[in-house]
Parts: sequence; C-alpha cells; structure tokens
Amino acid sequence: MSQTTASQEEFIEIFGAREHNLKNLDIKIPRNKLVVVTGLSGSGKSSLAFDTIYSEGQRRYLESFSAYARSFLGGMERPDVDKINGLSPVIAIEQKTTSKNPRSTVGTTTEIYDFMRLLFARAGEAFSYLTGNKMVRQTEDQIIEQLFSNFSGKKLYLLAPVVKGRKGHYRELFEQIRKMGFSKIRVDGVVMEVVPKMQVDRYKIHDIEIVIDRIVAEESDRFRITQSIKSALQHGKGVMMLRDEEGNIHHFSKYLMDPETGLSYDEPAPNLFSFNSPYGACPTCNGLGITEEITRESIIPDPNLSITRGGIAPLGEYRDIWIFKKIDAILKHYKCSISTPIAKLPEKVIEVLLYGSQIEVAVDSVKYPGTKWHTSFEGIVNFLQKHQEGSSEKIQDWVSEFTVTRTCPDCEGYRLKKESLHFKIDNTHIGQLAMLNIRDLGEWFSDVESRMTEKQQVIGTEVLKEIRKRIGFLLDVGLDYLTLNRPLKTLSGGEAQRIRLATQIGTQLVGVLYILDEPSIGLHQRDNVKLIQALQSLRDLGNSVLVVEHDKDMMLASDFVLDMGPGAGRHGGHVVAAGNPDEILNQGGVTADYLKGKLGLPIPEQRRKGKGESLKLTGASGNNLKNIDLNIPLGTLTLITGVSGSGKSTLIHETLYPILRQEFYSSKKEPMPYKKISGLEHLDKVIEVDQSPIGRTPRSNPATYTGVFSDIRTLFTELPEAKIRGYKPGRFSFNVKGGRCEDCEGAGMKLIEMDFLPDVHIPCETCKGKRYNRETLEVRFKGKSIADVLDMTVEQAVEFFENQPKILRKIRTLKDVGLGYITLGQHATTLSGGEAQRVKLATELSKKDTGKTFYILDEPTTGLHFQDIEMLMEVLQKLVEKGNTVLIIEHNLDVIKVADYIVDLGPEGGDQGGRILVEGTPEKVAAHPESYTGKFLKEELNLS
Repeated sequence: MSQTTASQEEFIEIFGAREHNLKNLDIKIPRNKLVVVTGLSGSGKSSLAFDTIYSEGQRRYLESFSAYARSFLGGMERPDVDKINGLSPVIAIEQKTTSKNPRSTVGTTTEIYDFMRLLFARAGEAFSYLTGNKMVRQTEDQIIEQLFSNFSGKKLYLLAPVVKGRKGHYRELFEQIRKMGFSKIRVDGVVMEVVPKMQVDRYKIHDIEIVIDRIVAEESDRFRITQSIKSALQHGKGVMMLRDEEGNIHHFSKYLMDPETGLSYDEPAPNLFSFNSPYGACPTCNGLGITEEITRESIIPDPNLSITRGGIAPLGEYRDIWIFKKIDAILKHYKCSISTPIAKLPEKVIEVLLYGSQIEVAVDSVKYPGTKWHTSFEGIVNFLQKHQEGSSEKIQDWVSEFTVTRTCPDCEGYRLKKESLHFKIDNTHIGQLAMLNIRDLGEWFSDVESRMTEKQQVIGTEVLKEIRKRIGFLLDVGLDYLTLNRPLKTLSGGEAQRIRLATQIGTQLVGVLYILDEPSIGLHQRDNVKLIQALQSLRDLGNSVLVVEHDKDMMLASDFVLDMGPGAGRHGGHVVAAGNPDEILNQGGVTADYLKGKLGLPIPEQRRKGKGESLKLTGASGNNLKNIDLNIPLGTLTLITGVSGSGKSTLIHETLYPILRQEFYSSKKEPMPYKKISGLEHLDKVIEVDQSPIGRTPRSNPATYTGVFSDIRTLFTELPEAKIRGYKPGRFSFNVKGGRCEDCEGAGMKLIEMDFLPDVHIPCETCKGKRYNRETLEVRFKGKSIADVLDMTVEQAVEFFENQPKILRKIRTLKDVGLGYITLGQHATTLSGGEAQRVKLATELSKKDTGKTFYILDEPTTGLHFQDIEMLMEVLQKLVEKGNTVLIIEHNLDVIKVADYIVDLGPEGGDQGGRILVEGTPEKVAAHPESYTGKFLKEELNLS
C-alpha cells in the first residue's frame, strides 16, 4: 500500500495478530489520534504495539532498500500477523535504547549543543587566555597603516615566525631559508647570519624567525615595505612580528591574535567547541570533564599496616612472589623493613614504592635459586595506570577499585580546551551555558539579542530561533532541571524517553506513527499535564500517537483506549474493551473499575509507627542536595517523593545505598558527600531492586535468575534413575556439555542465516526445541522431564512442587508478585521491564529475611496495571509486617497513599530542589502548602 493511500485512511487495521500471546486479533485503531494501550502486565500490550505494529513498520521500511543494501543491514523478521492496512512510517521511542556512551549528553541528543557550537563559531568574541585581552585580526592594509602611524621614521626588523616553542636541530630549515635568499635569522631572540650546515641544540625549545627585511618606516619607501610585509605574512603563515629600535617585539596577524603576547588562535569552526572532536576536547580528560585518578589513599587505605599485613591494597598480604621480593629488596636498599608500618617509613621510600625509581636493586630469582636479577622498580601507581587501558575488562575493573573520579583540573569539568572556553557571547563561554539547567538556559537565550552587537545579532538570528524552539520542547516535557552536559547514561528510562520525545517534536515530522513505552515513568503528577500536552501537540501536527501506558490521567486525556486482557500471559491477548475514555468507563472491566474508583488500594486505618529505631543520615550534600538530614523510621513502609530532579536518586541511590553497601558488603563505590550516619546497628543487610534487565541473552530465564533451577537440577540428580546412571547436576544444565542437545548447544533453536532475507529461527530437529538429549529427558520426576518443568507456568509449578519446600518458596514468590503466567524457562529477552523488575523482586523476597533487612525499590510500579500494583503492595506490606524496612522512590499516588512515612523533596527540580519539604504521614504531607505531592495526595485521600 502506498504512503499516500495510507495517510488518507482513517484507521490502522490489523488482521490476525498472533505474536507472543495475542489471540488472532483483528483490531481497528484510529489514525491521527492519541491512542492509549493499557491492560495487566503481560496481557499483550507490548506484543501488539512493538512486536507487531512497530516490527511490521520497520520491516516495510527495510524492504524499500535494495537487496544488496539489505544484506548489510540484516533483515527484520515478519511479525506473526496476517495483514496490516493504513500503516504510516513508524518511530518507536522506547526506554531501553538509552546510550551508555559518556560522550552522549542531553545537549548532543537534542541538538541544542550543536546549534550553540555554530553560534559561538560564527558570532563568538575571542579573548586571550594569557592576558584576557580581546583578540584582534587585521588585514594586510591595516597592518601597513598601523606600521606607518605607530613607528614612523623608526628603524625596524620585519620578522616571519617559522618555529614557535619546539625542539629540534632544524638543519634542513636553515638550509631552506638560505636557499630562499634570506641572509639573517633570529634564533631565541638573537639575530644571526645564516651559514651553511647551521644547526641548533636539538633538545632545547626554540623560537626561530626569518628576518625578512630591515627598514626605516618612511612614506617614500612604502612600496618596498608593503612587499616585505606581504612576504613576512606569507612565510609566517598569516602571522608576523616587528622588532623596534629598543628591542621590543610587536605582533600582527591576519587571524585572531593577542597584540600584547602574540598568542594566536585558529579560525573558529564548530568543531572547536565539540568535546567529541580532537580540535575542541580538553587534552587532559579527552572531553569527558572528569579524570580517573589513582590516589595514594586508595592504594594505602590504612598507613598503620605494614606491607606484609596488606598495607598496599592492590597487592594484599605477603606471599612468596616476585613483587614482594622486589619491594623487600628496595626497602633493604633504603635500610627499611617490609614489616614496618607504612606510616613509619620515610616519605622518600613511600614515593619510590608508589611512583618507582631508576635505581636498580638485586632480587633473588625464584626460578633459578642462587642467581640475582638486577632490575629497577616501576612503582605501584605506574603499574596500575599501565593496565587502566588496553587490558582485559576484568583487570580494568580491578584497577577501577583504586581509582577516584575527579573533576578535570584543567577544564574544570567544562570538557573543552582553554582556547574554546575563551570565545564568549555576553561574557559567557559555551561551557558555562552547558552547565546551566534548561530553565536558566531558556532565560539566558530569551533576551540575549539585547546583549549582543549588531553584527552578532545578524549572524545569530536563525540559530537562536532553532535553539529557543528546542529548549521550549524540553520545558514542555518537564525536563527543566537537566543540564546540557548531563550524560545520557545517568538519566532514568522515563527521562531519556522524554528527551527523545522533545527531539521528535522538534523535527516537526507529519504523517508518522509514534509508539511510546510508558513515557510517564519517573514523572511527578504535576508534570504529567505537560507530557500529555506534548503528546497532543505531536498528534495535532498530523501524526498518530500510540502510547503503552497505565497512567490514569493519560487514559482520560486520550482519544481512544485499547484495554488488553482479561488476564496475563496465556490468559491474556484479547481486547477487553476499546473506545474513547467515556465508552471504556461504560463498558466496564477491571481497568474501568479502577478508573471509576470502584476498585483500588484501601487507605490503611492506622499508619505503622515502626520499631522505635531509625536510620539517620546527616548532612547529605551531593549534586543538588542542600545539606539535608534524612530520618527513616525502621520497620515501616517509607516513601521518597518529590518532583522529577528534586534529588531523590542522589539521596538514595548515590548516597544512602553506597553507604549501606560499604557497611554490609565492603563495597568500593564511594557515596556522595555526607557528614555521618547512625542506626546501622539495627540492620544486617541491604537489598536494592532496580529496573535493569535480568539478562541480555535467551539463555537467561526466570528459573536461572531466581536460582530455583539449581534446586530443580539437584532434585533431578537425587532421583533413583539419575543415581543409577551417575548423573550430576551439570547433566541437567542446558549451558554445559553432557546433558544438553549438542546439535543446538542447549538453545532449543537453530539460526538459519538467509543472505538477502531475515535470519530464521527454527526449532532444533534433534531435540524438537527441548534443549536436552534423549538420555537426560528419560529421567522423570512425577512423570515430567526437566524440559517439561521449564515449559511449566509459575502457577503450574507451584502445584507441581508443593512437597518441595526449598523449590516452592522461590516459585511461590514469583506467583505472589503477579507473575503466575510466565513460564520458568521463558527467555529473559522476552520479559517486559515491569516483569524483569518483579522477577528480581521475587528473587530477593524468596531469600530468608531476618526482620532486619533494608529493601530499596526504585519505582516498582513501572509497567504495572492498577491490579498488579495491588498485588505488589500486598507482598511489600507482608515484608514490613515481619519487621523489615521497605524504602520506595515513587510517584504513583496509589502507593504513596498507603505509606507509613513519606519524605517529600523539592520544591522544584535541579538547583531549586534538594530540600526536604515535609516528612511524616501521608496526611501530614497532604497538609503542607508548598508540596506538589501534598496537593495531589489531598485529592487522593479525600481531604478537603
């Protein structure tokens, strides 16, 4: 179907969608509308939106390429669907595609920084980094006029610089100058004759200028002087010098130059302001703004220990190996002992241990007893630095334990070299602008013309228009607290998705189908309105917008809602209800009941007070935190709330969690700055459940991740049949040789490479997709083989293993968190974000809790329907009942209203956040006049 016909159609029509758990669906979705796809987690939302509609759109796009081009791109599999009509070009904005590259920043992704580079290259004013003077550029005529007006009647030398501050003997250069007919040169300030075979000291730094002419600045000689100046500029590549009678040097340049010192800059180009280009990046940190330093403190954490007792952390305690023999020999050379505490060793000796010495010492050979090796010592720091790059990943990780990340001392975190930071507009350089948050940046650009020269205004008109437009889009999606220099890898999934959304609005495309995956993640209720308006503006441009979402406001603001269900997994895959929001409410169903308020989490009659003990963190001041004191009552369900960017992640993930990990697991990760912490003695372990996937390969699955597969394999090993055959647990693993099918190496599938078509996965002919060989499958428990167990859903497995307490405990927690529909052997790559997070949660919950465990969860409601949230909260409440502490970072009001204790940060994001506005029960937070969370909570709790 041609694109013109597609764009005239009113509907996207899908016939026979069967991808994953979809039950042969026929659906009509209106075009050029804001459509929300909702339903229980695992009901088939992503299968419909991404695996069917997006996948088919991508495939059609690739089909438009030549067969030759497709062979390089790799084909796309055709989704399991009969036909799709009315499909426009598709763009998916997902959470999973966040770049992990530290060079990818908010500024580069949104293109704002690219336009700023262009603006500074064309309209920036240059200043000298030596004197602060404004740089000047002069034409030949201006140089000539200056010479006659300032040096009239004086004797002058015209010089052309050819070498500036470089080492070398320059024999060939002098010979070349002599052949060009020049008789005199000036070397390091001294004028001398050019003679054959002339050379200078090759190991010293030299300045060499050709003496082009000796003149007296008189009008009668104007022609000769003009020719000499042209010659000087030609040989000096646009730069010349003038030496007067007193021996003073004056500099002239056709390019940017400091007239006082002669410092000159290259003509500015946009790449001079790029930290990803060698022309603009700071040479010390390579444009990253940070340096990884190996510090003395990390190598010698406790100077009171001797080297034998592990005083040098990378080496550990004394062993009979070469390095310790070498250190022993060095210490003996300096008349010291290896068993002396490091603090008592002379400073000079410590310097040698850390940074090495050229002095050779004799070391007894281990391999050849009786012989000695005479070697020098390179030093622990130099050794680690050598392995920091270019070694295996494992060694690099080991070295990283002894490095500390610091702001680059040369560029002060601005990422650019000093020349780039001395081009300014309104006395501000590009690095300072990249450090401003989007809100302040918008204000700076809003009236910058009034502070620019007329010439700058003419040059910058169009560029400023583009910059303002893009800043406006970022403000529209609620990201005013981010800075342009913020690396993309430090953003949450929701933030990264909203940045790409702002970028797409900026491209002003028309007739496109946008598919978004829960863009409201990490967004406070207050900013939800902005997001909905941004999506509506995308629709109003003439695009279709399809959003997979659970947010109540988004559903009610949409034009069309598609409710998937009725259950999850194999119980889902049907369309339960479809229509505009009013029709959905009238059609009934679980989603409608939650929207109407018929169903929902009940507000607890009483809030827990906790055990009376608390965890107190004092003086947290990382990023935008304003020296705050956090108090968490233990034995409660505590929530950290606040608008996006208010400092929640900094406080919990980057300050509190690393402190607890250091305490309980001796972690090396340094927490953000804080003064002290108390109450740790009331806890014995910390568990964090984040949103990263449980595995990136099909070999990872819920059974392997939760660890229950090891127990199942052990159970099979203990069966009489297995014992007779002498099978060990490895026999029942599909990842090692022995019991697996060797034809497909335990994958159950075979990959057939099709040169001009997509690769095809077919079930392995030998094992028929079972992953194991015949002998392994003959061992059965209750009539089921190990392959049959992997194909069971969690619900079936709970019944099957009811008499195996160790296995049952782990499987039951998967069911408790609402994952009864997934199979034990389901490939990790096919799990949604919400499912992966709940598999992790179930794994942690199945471990025996002690009543002193501290759980940290980051937005566990991601990807969860109202009903799933209810199940999740039931599980978490049980944990708290046993005396554990559960700390959740969350925006979802259903969860916030059932908390025992809330810590609300704010009032705004970025530098206007970082304070604790209010802490206490939800009722107390709802009563606070400044709190945005309180304002929405008041409605939720039905408080007037």
